[in-house]
Amino acid sequence: MTKLVHLNALRALEASARHRSFAAAAAELHVTPAAVGQLVRTLEAWLGTPVFHRSSSGRERLVPTEATELALADIRAGLDRLTLGLERLKEGSPHGVLTVTVSPAFAAKWLLPRIDSFHRAWPDTEVRLDTSLKPVDLAAHGVDIGVRYGAGQWPGFTAEKLLEEEIYPVCSPRWLEGARRLRRPSDLLAETLIHDLSMDGDAGFPTWAAWLRAAGVTGAPRGRGTRINNAAAVLQAAVEGQGVALGRSVMARDDVASGRLVRLFPQVSFSSPRAYFIVYRPQCSGVPRLQAFRDWLLEQARSR
Repeated sequence: MTKLVHLNALRALEASARHRSFAAAAAELHVTPAAVGQLVRTLEAWLGTPVFHRSSSGRERLVPTEATELALADIRAGLDRLTLGLERLKEGSPHGVLTVTVSPAFAAKWLLPRIDSFHRAWPDTEVRLDTSLKPVDLAAHGVDIGVRYGAGQWPGFTAEKLLEEEIYPVCSPRWLEGARRLRRPSDLLAETLIHDLSMDGDAGFPTWAAWLRAAGVTGAPRGRGTRINNAAAVLQAAVEGQGVALGRSVMARDDVASGRLVRLFPQVSFSSPRAYFIVYRPQCSGVPRLQAFRDWLLEQARSR
């Protein structure tokens, strides 16, 4: 019988085989590459045989052995069943914990201002937030449900659209009242533009270049630029009067409604090709706390 000590090693094996890399597996599991390598070597010692063909080219490239490839489907199914078993144990707990993963910006600008209403409706459920800019493996990290920004395609997960976004420039009232003339979108080319790099590398992520094209503006910005890899910090920089930010309506709505930010050129309509989705493992859809949080998220989205 497989010892419990090898369960972490099996997770390390599965992630390493999927990524073909100890380093990438370590990033997903939030441990060091050395720790992943040691777990895999422990498993190999117990089995008495290698589980990967190591590349001799100097560049890490793990190739699963034939036996590993044959076993991976069963390993993944077994890990999923263990996760489901833990979820069912949690269902019976009188004081349950619901672990939710969201980006730091989504937590700050949308979720946290609204979460009190969920606490009032479900006082016995403790919500634990896992905030990260990187997508989290829900099964590997014991996460129940999350909100992700993207095209809605995450293999192995149920994804339900929560919020769509409109994209528009925003600045502080103080910036707008300064010695500047913003009569037409092309005037932005001379301004300090604040760029959101929170999803840098995603070709579908809305950028200043895309918005300016939609507004019929040609040419490149001539002013200074500020680049920030957190969407909430992008808006805060605009609130502080540091320039004009490209606002995402889900994040900017409360700041615009309160007057901290002013929406510019509302006649230009530009919808993001990305949206916010509720994601969870389909085998956990029957967990009451998960269902309650999902329904609450959808209700909040409808009433925004």
